[in-house]
Amino acid sequence: MEEIDRLELRYEVARKAIHLSSLSIPVIYWFISRELALLLLLPLFSGFFLIDLLKNFFAPVSDWYHKTFDSMLRTHELERTKMHLNGATYIVMAALLLVLFFPKIIAVTAFSLVAVSDTLAAIIGKSFGKHRFGLKSVEGSAAFFLSALAVVSMVPGLSLMIGIIMAITATLTEAFIVRIGPFKIDDNLAIPLVSATIGTLCTLFSIFR
Repeated sequence: MEEIDRLELRYEVARKAIHLSSLSIPVIYWFISRELALLLLLPLFSGFFLIDLLKNFFAPVSDWYHKTFDSMLRTHELERTKMHLNGATYIVMAALLLVLFFPKIIAVTAFSLVAVSDTLAAIIGKSFGKHRFGLKSVEGSAAFFLSALAVVSMVPGLSLMIGIIMAITATLTEAFIVRIGPFKIDDNLAIPLVSATIGTLCTLFSIFR
């Protein structure tokens, strides 16, 4: 069953403004070493993950968390009886996995796609989306794809064709997030990891280089 979109536009904008601020991660990573990036991301992810654990099992943290963030939470994130991770934890997890397993140029590109294009897709889709499929809209997906093309065109040294393929992959991933049994893969994790995997495969097999 599809999740109901409960957020008003102003709260969606506030949520996505925080999301867009994560663009600082690939920007900083571009100028530092992989080792230093991991040194920064590991404690950051640990902190977010710890809060996620405590909000489910420790009442004072749960009360603070929901009092502070309920207006910006998705329907499934309001659940207090089931363990789940919030979007911020997934986004930092994605950054950590990208730095660990992918070439820097691919990691920077993939993370920039989820930071910028996912933000624009959500805002444009909620504001102007008329042609809907599930919780998504043609207008939102178009915004994702066009902004993704802009993002990949600005990454220094990235093959344009590989960038376009990553943009297409990220757009399709955002539009058709897969559900495995009762579990839905979070788009903050799926978009960067799927697009990075395809970009890396194209690079490894010398496709479009």
